[in-house]
Amino acid sequence: MRDWTTRAETGADLPTVRAVNLAAFDSPAEADLVDALRADPAWIDGLSLVATDDHDRPVGHALLTRCHIGDVPALCLAPCAVLPEYQRTGAGSAAVRAALAAAKDLGERYVVVLGHPDYYPRFGFGRASAHGIGLSIDVPDEALMALALDSGHPLPAGTVRYAAPFGI
Repeated sequence: MRDWTTRAETGADLPTVRAVNLAAFDSPAEADLVDALRADPAWIDGLSLVATDDHDRPVGHALLTRCHIGDVPALCLAPCAVLPEYQRTGAGSAAVRAALAAAKDLGERYVVVLGHPDYYPRFGFGRASAHGIGLSIDVPDEALMALALDSGHPLPAGTVRYAAPFGI
């Protein structure tokens, strides 16, 4: 593992981040989803983070967008992407940690993720169902996870409402 440099995505990064997403995901539809989230009103400036190589070129990307748990504002962690040659080097983890830290710095309290149950617990995510959080569609219980960024504010209960591009 190396120490990765992370920073907020800039407008100049758009083509490179698109290339990262296309290379990392199984289908262009997943990369299209991330692009749609970056164009959606759910976008929050400063919550799209990249891990960069030694030439400041993005090689990993993590994006948080607005969602709600019931009526309570929360964030959703979109699919994290890393160029194949940098996978398993910590670039993705660095981007996710930087995104979560940026969210906490902005005063955000809650994050949900629909993802791989062996990956996200390392960041503090736990099963959302244990807190009364669910979805309007059926997914494996272990796939929907939630995190309170501030331990002084317990997770709210309710159904997660995602930004429109998620289609949920």
